[in-house]
Amino acid sequence: MAEEQQAPQMAFHVEKIYVKDLSLEVPNAPAIFLEREMPQVSVELGTQSNAVGEDAYESLIKVTVTASLGEKTMYLVECEQAGIFRIVGLSQDQLALALGIGCPNILFPYAREAVASTIMRAGFPPLQLDPVNFEAEFMLRQQQAAAEAQGGTH
Repeated sequence: MAEEQQAPQMAFHVEKIYVKDLSLEVPNAPAIFLEREMPQVSVELGTQSNAVGEDAYESLIKVTVTASLGEKTMYLVECEQAGIFRIVGLSQDQLALALGIGCPNILFPYAREAVASTIMRAGFPPLQLDPVNFEAEFMLRQQQAAAEAQGGTH
């Protein structure tokens, strides 16, 4: 049994999921609560990952939601939802896919809930973030990086 030393088996484990950073600003309160118009809402989303130990990686989704009425900001929410993942036995390409697609897919529902809950606790109707196709986002980033490497940015 011990003689059968083979390549390490593949493993993917969620070690911890946590909110790394969460902030809320309601700069025009209390007057903004008297407004009855529907706000313009913009959502920015980004992902990143980095090694934090042997076979351990932190993956992070950063969500920024801004709701505005004209020049007035109703609220601004910034959330960094993170997780520590233990990933063993993957090739570099497989690891890139796991960190760029798999981990964000796991973290997104937690980020969505944190943002909706924070907005609701601030006194506003909850906002449900639309689903995100992290695979398409990852492929787009790969294409952009390849284009930049060839010297032709689009």
